[in-house]
Amino acid sequence: MPNTNGRPTAGDQEPPSRPVIRGTHGMVAAEHYLAAAVGFSVLEHGGNAVDAAAATGLCLAVLEPHQNGIAGEAPILIYWSQEGAVHAVNGQGWAPRAATIGRFRSLGLRLIPGDGLLPATVPAAVDAWILALQRFGTMRLTDVLGYAISLAEDGFPMYDDLQQCIAANRERFTEQWPTSGAIYLPGGEVPKVGDLFRNRDWAATMKKLCAAELRNAGRGRENALEAARKVFYEGEVAQAISDWCHETDVLDGTGRPHRGLLDWEDLRTYRGRIERPVTTSYHGYRVHKCGPWCQGPVFLQQLNLLEGFDLAALGHNSPDYLHTLIECAKLAFADREAYYADPDFVAVPLERLLSREHAAERRRLIDPGRAVSRGSVGPPTDNGKPVGGPTGLRSDATGDTTHLDVIDRWGNMVSATPSGAWIPSSPVIEGLGFPLGTRGQMFHLDDDHPERLEPGKRPSTTLTPSIALAEGPGLPHLAFGTPGGDCQDQWTLQFFLNFVHFGMSLQEAIDAPTVHSRDFANSFYPHDAHPNEMNAEDRIPEGVLAELRARGHLVTVDGGWSHGGVLATALDPDTGIMSGAASPRPRRAWVIGR
Repeated sequence: MPNTNGRPTAGDQEPPSRPVIRGTHGMVAAEHYLAAAVGFSVLEHGGNAVDAAAATGLCLAVLEPHQNGIAGEAPILIYWSQEGAVHAVNGQGWAPRAATIGRFRSLGLRLIPGDGLLPATVPAAVDAWILALQRFGTMRLTDVLGYAISLAEDGFPMYDDLQQCIAANRERFTEQWPTSGAIYLPGGEVPKVGDLFRNRDWAATMKKLCAAELRNAGRGRENALEAARKVFYEGEVAQAISDWCHETDVLDGTGRPHRGLLDWEDLRTYRGRIERPVTTSYHGYRVHKCGPWCQGPVFLQQLNLLEGFDLAALGHNSPDYLHTLIECAKLAFADREAYYADPDFVAVPLERLLSREHAAERRRLIDPGRAVSRGSVGPPTDNGKPVGGPTGLRSDATGDTTHLDVIDRWGNMVSATPSGAWIPSSPVIEGLGFPLGTRGQMFHLDDDHPERLEPGKRPSTTLTPSIALAEGPGLPHLAFGTPGGDCQDQWTLQFFLNFVHFGMSLQEAIDAPTVHSRDFANSFYPHDAHPNEMNAEDRIPEGVLAELRARGHLVTVDGGWSHGGVLATALDPDTGIMSGAASPRPRRAWVIGR
């Protein structure tokens, strides 16, 4: 008889989908195998983890344009072994000077659309990677960017997910966005899987950055990198972005065409920065996340809540375990909705939110036998109801995210989660080869909301890389993350708990079926909430799901291998042995190491 109580037995253990990759020289995990190969090539040629991560991330902008783009975002965590410290690169762009609540209200809008030019924030990925290279790298931008330029100029084989995205958007690329069609519909046709695909405009744009670096090589490496950056943020690339926004009408989810608000001055004044991450301790680990300008602290809040339960005794993916997991997620995400925002604009009470006292208070609200919606906890969004308004954003206009993790021979680690500037969400800028991002959709046009739109403010992105440093004996350091919007810090949490509490290998912890809550307002347009709704991969036994439904959870069953694409790398600080694993869910994610 099949086991239906969720407690694993010897007969229930499935073999891992892939082997754990192990080595001592270096380890690269990426959501596309070619990007992983590039990152490892950089390590093999003497680059460090930051050099390799930058090369990997820049290649992903070419290889996965439906998941991320060069004009998107790139939050990065870096463990620098020489210092024994973790640093956070704030790679989230801010709202244009012209982006005010009043401006959107004058357009008759209650929501910022999720596509087109109106939701564009300042591109941050180029700045983030150059900043990381300046502070921690050893190589020139020309060296690390050259791989991506080669992929764009010489081409790479088309694969199924990207081909399906292009096919779904063929009509839009043909009739509304001819600049996108010129690149993604070569000869007016959807490329076939296996065809060599090129984006020569992208390559030509990035070559301008490399040329500026080479012209300024005599001024030193950091100054040369800065010269390359200026081409994008102050030079002809910035001017082309500004002109595009001011001169191009783009039909968006409102059902009407609009021009963009981003201009040259917004790019000129933008600067990312390196910050201290936020942390909590959990079962022998010090877990590091980026600050409340992203959803990262919600991972830490969930850990603090779960610390009060004996998870191993509950049993992996048992009804009690999953109920506890989901109810803790609801409470943590309710705090996210009530308090998280750009700390330059909002006084986020992070010390209190991450305190053990706050976790204890919130933990007492959990009913072990009943699901409770937390959508109204804290300041409500639109009176606690799902946000209304026009919902014209096409299902084929959405994008996702990518991720990468790197470890080098010196024990440095990088975890990065690039996203935004998706080809289904905004048209390619003529001559540049890439679209702008749409992260501004995460703002609210509500004066009382912490995520209210304000010029120069960063939207609290869902992008959330993770580094967990071992504080206890015999434990490895971990770098991990996943695509997945609001689900990122739910799926990676389950990976982490699987590894910490249930004796699973990296690959087993990734492979195990997952759940996620949708109780809270979606970060993306139109910010809909779904009280007490949760999703579960269908490999979780039906008996477990039936018990969850009996407790009031509204369970939607998803495909057995459909939740995200967790990547993870690990480093044993005592032996120097590295390991890595990649989810089979995205099908193209890979780990390379030796």
